[in-house]
Amino acid sequence: MPERVVVVGASPKEERYSNKAVKDLAAHGHTVLPVHPLCAEIHGQACYKSLAQISGQIDTVTLYVGPDKSSQMIEEILGLHPARIIMNPGAENDALEEAAQARNIEVVRGCTLVMLRTLQF
Repeated sequence: MPERVVVVGASPKEERYSNKAVKDLAAHGHTVLPVHPLCAEIHGQACYKSLAQISGQIDTVTLYVGPDKSSQMIEEILGLHPARIIMNPGAENDALEEAAQARNIEVVRGCTLVMLRTLQF
């Protein structure tokens, strides 16, 4: 079933995993909401400059930023009320995970790209 997916740390650089995630999520039929403060669009998907610009139901937030950045965004991420947060390799954040679980938000430490390819997304 298609989801609305926020990609935190989306990159316009094609060699970045977050760029590949935007492309692959869209190819799998998901509505992709990439977040990048300086980018207008990635693979035809309009970028949001901040999480505060995003509204509506969010199924998944997938993180491609390190804990130093995501720690500053905990309340904004949780404020989206996602059903799930995916912490891609290198994006693991214990404080965010604890706060999310306290709000009954599923946290997955995994790779969005692998999850898509193995039909576990």
